[in-house]
Amino acid sequence: MIVIKVLLIIIAVLLFGLMIFIHEFGHFFTAKLCGIRVNEFSIGMGPTLFHFQRGETKYALRLLPIGGFCAMEGENGDSDDERSFYKKSVWKRMLVVVMGAVMNIVLGLVLMMILLSQESAFNSTTVAAFAKNSAFQAAGLKEGDTFVSVDHYRIYGDRDLSFALATANPSSVDIVVRRDGKEVAFNDVKLNNQTIDGKTIVSLDFYVEPIEKNFGTLLTKTFQDTVSVVRLVWYSLISLITGKFGFNDMAGPVGAADAVGQVITSGLKESFLAGLNNVIYVMMLFTINLGIFNLIPFPALDGGKLFLFIVEAIRRKPIQEKYVAVVETVGFALLMCLMLIVTYSDILRLVTGKGLGG
Repeated sequence: MIVIKVLLIIIAVLLFGLMIFIHEFGHFFTAKLCGIRVNEFSIGMGPTLFHFQRGETKYALRLLPIGGFCAMEGENGDSDDERSFYKKSVWKRMLVVVMGAVMNIVLGLVLMMILLSQESAFNSTTVAAFAKNSAFQAAGLKEGDTFVSVDHYRIYGDRDLSFALATANPSSVDIVVRRDGKEVAFNDVKLNNQTIDGKTIVSLDFYVEPIEKNFGTLLTKTFQDTVSVVRLVWYSLISLITGKFGFNDMAGPVGAADAVGQVITSGLKESFLAGLNNVIYVMMLFTINLGIFNLIPFPALDGGKLFLFIVEAIRRKPIQEKYVAVVETVGFALLMCLMLIVTYSDILRLVTGKGLGG
C-alpha cells in the first residue's frame, strides 16, 4: 500500500510538472512562431540542476518545482534587438501572453477526456425519478423536468447542477426547470440536507436520465464539463471577492499538496485506478485554475500584461515603461504577500484544522 501511494504521489508530481511545462511551453512556442527571441526556457525556479543550449535558447531544469519561466529578449523593454518582445506588434504580444493559460485549459480538456472515457454513460440534467420523501418532488418538480438554473446559476450540464446545489442555501433555493418547452420557477424551496464536517449541504434525492456514451457524446461532454469547471473557477473567484466564500476556502501549494494526499488516500481505499483517477481529477482542476488565475487582470500576472496591451491597442501607443515597471513591481510584491498568507493559512489548517478565515 505504501509503495502504491508513493507511486501515485510521484505521478501527481509529474502531472504538476506537466502543468507548469505546458503553461510555459504555450508562451515559448507562440513566441517562436511570432519571431521573438527566447533566451531561456526553464522548468522550476532557483538554482539550475541541468541545462543545455540549443541554438539561441538555453533549456534548464531548476531545483524548486514551484513554477517556471520563458525568458524572452527585451521583456523589460531594454533591448534594441529587432526580435525582442516589445519590438513586435501589440497583437503578437497579446497572443504570446495569453497562450500559457490557453494551454493549461487544453491540458484540462485532455485530462477531462481521460476521466470521462472510463464512464459507461453520462449524466444529464433531466429528472428520471425521485427518492422516497424527496424534497424536490414535494416542491413540485416532476419526472422529465430539465434543470435550467439553481439560485440564478445557469445549468448546462450535471457538473453545473452539482456545483450549484452544493453551494446553495438548503433552506431557500430558487429553481427553474424546463417543462413541456416552457420554463417553470420554484422559489424559496426548502430542501433535504445533511451536515458533513460542520457544513450543511443539500442532500440529493432525485435521479437523472443517462446519456448514451459514444465518440460524439464523449467529445461534447468533455467540452461541456471543461467549460463548467472554467465557470466554477470564475464564480469561485468572484465569490471570494464579494465575500460569499471566505479566506479559509483558499489554498496554496501546501494546501494543494495536502489535497492530493487526501484524494490518493481516499481513492486507494477502493483501488489503484480510483486513486489514479482522483489524482487526474485534482490535477485537471489545478491546471484549469492556473489558466484562469493567470488571466486575472492583476499586475505581475499574464492577465495584467494582457490588460496593459489591450489599453495600448486602444490608445495606439504604449504606456510609458517606468509606469509599467512600478505597477508590475507593486503587483508582484502584493502577489508574494498573498502567497505567504495563504501558505501560512494552509499550515495553520493542517495543524489546527482551521485556516485564517475560520
